[in-house]
Amino acid sequence: MPPHSGRPGADREPPGRNRFGGVRVQRALISVHDKDGVVELARGLAGEGVEILSSGGTASVLQGSGVPVTHVSEVTGAPEILGGRVKTLHPVIHGGILARRDVPSHIEELDGQGIALIDIVVCNLYPFEQTVAEPGVTESDALEQIDIGGPAMVRAAAKNWPSVAVVVSPGRYAEILEDIRIHGGVSEARRRELALEAFSHTAAYDAAIAAYLAGRTTLGENLVVTGHKVADLR
Repeated sequence: MPPHSGRPGADREPPGRNRFGGVRVQRALISVHDKDGVVELARGLAGEGVEILSSGGTASVLQGSGVPVTHVSEVTGAPEILGGRVKTLHPVIHGGILARRDVPSHIEELDGQGIALIDIVVCNLYPFEQTVAEPGVTESDALEQIDIGGPAMVRAAAKNWPSVAVVVSPGRYAEILEDIRIHGGVSEARRRELALEAFSHTAAYDAAIAAYLAGRTTLGENLVVTGHKVADLR
């Protein structure tokens, strides 16, 4: 028997695309720091028959709101450790995100391990910039707000955007849910847009961390400057 067979989602339908070029969404991984709108999104996805995977505080919020959730630890067979520092860093999770649907050997390998595909990743990161902007914040406080698992999932999903949708902004929830309700998936054009947003999100996040550390030490070999758009220019 494969080591992970029988886990939730392992018996999902074969991967496929709908008529408008979208990957059929059957399984979502939701792990967010900003909980704004996440219950409504998850409830809507569940109503469309999408299995919801989640962990930590997000899983607790969704379960407390009556949304059916499969905890990540049920899928990986491994508990959260180090006070929550390690939750989603597992081959069962990243294999499900990174597998290419157009490469038969990838699908066969996952099937052999009983690993199910993940079609959409909804994730936003610990508020590092807000934390370090607070008066009296210590370096220890700042380090605890450096997200590891979140950026790893976001980057994995963005890398595999031809097969996976990645959502980092709550402002996108309504349109994503509408796409899935109407078409059963997220279009190729939308997935590409979302991947760009995701890589911009993680790049800005890492730049903020680098800037913080640079401010506490001598200047390193690279200086990274980032900003947020205030308005469109003519």
